[in-house]
Amino acid sequence: MNPLVKLFRSKIYAAFTLLGVLLLIGVVGYKFISGYTWVNALYMTVITMTTVGFGEVEPLDEQSKIFTVFLILASVVIVGYAISIITEYILSKNDVEELKHKKMQKQIDSFKNHVVICGYGRNGKQAARKLMAHNKSFVVIEKSKEMEERLRLDGVPYVIGNANEDETLLLAGVDRASSFISALPNDADNLFVVLSTRQINKNINIISRASQESSYNKLKFAGANNVILPDMIGGDHMASLVVVPGLMEFIDNLSIVGESNINIEEVAVEKLYKSKKPKTIKDLDFRKITGCNIIGYKNANGEYTVNPEAGTILEANSKIIVLGRPEQIEELNSAFDIDIENS
Repeated sequence: MNPLVKLFRSKIYAAFTLLGVLLLIGVVGYKFISGYTWVNALYMTVITMTTVGFGEVEPLDEQSKIFTVFLILASVVIVGYAISIITEYILSKNDVEELKHKKMQKQIDSFKNHVVICGYGRNGKQAARKLMAHNKSFVVIEKSKEMEERLRLDGVPYVIGNANEDETLLLAGVDRASSFISALPNDADNLFVVLSTRQINKNINIISRASQESSYNKLKFAGANNVILPDMIGGDHMASLVVVPGLMEFIDNLSIVGESNINIEEVAVEKLYKSKKPKTIKDLDFRKITGCNIIGYKNANGEYTVNPEAGTILEANSKIIVLGRPEQIEELNSAFDIDIENS
């Protein structure tokens, strides 16, 4: 709990305790000093404490009048204190929420080469979970105010706003992000967001969700690098489990979620050696040092080679895809001092 809120809550408890004690003193005082019934004593105490100006239940003698004077003076102080504390607490809660948002925005402003996820539905939440498992910095843009509590509970940095507005995209740091995932349920919204994002950041890698196959080319034309159709992927995967069940089961076991059970890793060539002279896969002696196998190579133009030859030259700005057991991947990270988040 925030220390400021905790402090105000303790003050509120103290204020209500004082009010309760004052009410008890008033009731007992009127009961035994003025001889009122318990109900009349309570009534007199309440109208005296609240200073509403109603008349006495019965005429007061001198002792009762003196007691009433002290009760009024005490009520003015204690009730006034209680009202001020409650009012201040209500205002402070708003201030605390504002401070939390400012603190989160400051954190987001410090991000560079991060990922922006637009939409925190089923696909967006799954993407956030995977990025969190890989310690990758990311920000979620969510339009629905009702999702704010869920985002806060998940510990996810977020911006509440309409992603169709450039101001919201800039608050999420799209202009300095490395990747953008548009996971909105509506293809038209995805199209507009992709177009806006591409205008703000020409070099950002954009991945967009699509519900209809007819939206694929439109999203690509708008600037998306990759377009994913979840329904098609799901159906293809289920069919593959029928056609090649053994292969699909093997692929499903190649986990890339979580730090302790990663089997596949993509590594930039610059992380592997600092020499200006290009090296080959054979020169790295990768299998002997780490136990991992190089199963793919992506050159500077983005072209992939599956199971590359040992003599493949590792060019600048290229990447390799390696396969290994979790402990071998860990050995890879240690041997080449690789930071998974930035690789």
